[in-house]
Amino acid sequence: MKTIATILVEHLKSFQVTHAFGVPGKAIVPLLLAMEMNELDFVLSRHESGAGFMAGGYARQNNTLGVAIGTSGPGGTNLLTSAGQAKAFNLPVLFITGHPSVKESGRAMGQDSSVFGTDLVKMFEPVTLFSARVDRADQFPLYFQHALETALTGRKGPVHLSIPADILMEEIEPFTLTLPHLQQPVSPYMNEVKTLLDHAKKPLLFLGKGVHISQAYDEVKYLSLQYNIPVITTPGGKGTIRTDHPGYLGPFGLGGTQAASDYLNEGVDLLIVIGTKLTDMTLAGFTANMHPKQVIQFDIEPTFVGKSIPVPTLPIIGDAKVNLQAILDPAILEIAATSLVERETIVIPASPTEKISAVTAVKLMRKHLSAETILFGDDGSHTFYAIQHFDIEQEGTFFADDVFGTMGHAIGYAIGAKIAHPKQAIACLTGDGCMMMHGAEISVAVCHDLQIPFIVLNNGRLDMVDKGMRYNLGRSIGTVYEYPANLSLFCESLGAAAFRCFTAEEVEAALVFAQTYYGPTVIEIMVDPEEIPPTLKRG
Repeated sequence: MKTIATILVEHLKSFQVTHAFGVPGKAIVPLLLAMEMNELDFVLSRHESGAGFMAGGYARQNNTLGVAIGTSGPGGTNLLTSAGQAKAFNLPVLFITGHPSVKESGRAMGQDSSVFGTDLVKMFEPVTLFSARVDRADQFPLYFQHALETALTGRKGPVHLSIPADILMEEIEPFTLTLPHLQQPVSPYMNEVKTLLDHAKKPLLFLGKGVHISQAYDEVKYLSLQYNIPVITTPGGKGTIRTDHPGYLGPFGLGGTQAASDYLNEGVDLLIVIGTKLTDMTLAGFTANMHPKQVIQFDIEPTFVGKSIPVPTLPIIGDAKVNLQAILDPAILEIAATSLVERETIVIPASPTEKISAVTAVKLMRKHLSAETILFGDDGSHTFYAIQHFDIEQEGTFFADDVFGTMGHAIGYAIGAKIAHPKQAIACLTGDGCMMMHGAEISVAVCHDLQIPFIVLNNGRLDMVDKGMRYNLGRSIGTVYEYPANLSLFCESLGAAAFRCFTAEEVEAALVFAQTYYGPTVIEIMVDPEEIPPTLKRG
């Protein structure tokens, strides 16, 4: 007989989970003790949301299960936002929260997480794929199995188990579960897809972050070459194809290029959409005259398929990688096109002030970060500058969210990814607003000696909403910090190496330093607050 806490930890270790992230509390102490006894490292985050973000980055980098732990009551509610972010990224993260005592349910208890207090199970339901409380010890094996199957198969995503402290300490017979693996079937409509591709006169590939999730990088590249199809990406699809790929027109939507817009305006007869819901962020600037005659939409689940562009849509439901492999012809790839359309060079206007531009900062990042560096972009105008101007030299090295949009999440994602794979070069692009929310997690990177450059674009405001309000209303409300933070000083107080940069030369020197410094480097770049970001299409 073993305690449920011990069995849970032993399973995590068998799944090659090496770290769990969280903040301790009385209700989860049995789990922490089991982790210590079984040598599963617990990473103390500075806020539970940060723990959830780190678990997401860990899952993203290792392509496996991430684990975030919070105690009952506020420990659990603080995890909710990071669960929503994991759901938007389709990341398999197991969120575990505590509860004081199932035997005392119905009595007045501090941090009660049952129906008599703050019902965490109900709260987690909208931001996870499965949420349940283990009220009896004999329920645990089946609930745990169901959570794993839901998190790791199909659309994938976060799951939540609330396990009371007394249940964690109960003993049951040990059991063994293996990580579930579901073989994805090929869509029955792939012959129709091939026919449409064969007859298309002016097709266009539109890649979303689902390509990241399915890791269909080679498949979309070969599809483009095999059928001579130009490519655009969604904001979240940035990084799914190299910038120098023949016929790549850049992103569309927020952060989109003029070349992508121009091509759509010229008329497209077949739009092949892969791995995107086609949100308002993705379709910002998409007008009626851009409508194609036909859409083929690849997605893991059907909820939003055919509901964004009012034209005939062929739904291809399932794993994009599996389905695309069914129509690729390796024999002709050697003679596939080497150049499809000429990309338009974007002219960058000079900044009206002497301050460094965000565009320049992004281009300097590209100059000094290695091709294999994985860059996590936070939510704000800083990342949309990168979506437009940061060249991708290797697929799968740029991740940004265009659905949920949690400010500060990329800080935790970068930390979790680096802990998962210490030898992988990891970087984070964030903003002053994001740092004000979750910058304390830099302390975790310091304590674990994580070599991560955190590049912070500081313009003293919530830039994306500030410019949107000014553009649409003629003024902004509540978007400018009365006293802008000195973020380099803040991060230096946490133990990080920190630079405050006002010139391109200072930025370059800091980026060079970060390549050899054994620990986190915070590079605060004081950018022009009047620079117009590429986010105004949405308003």
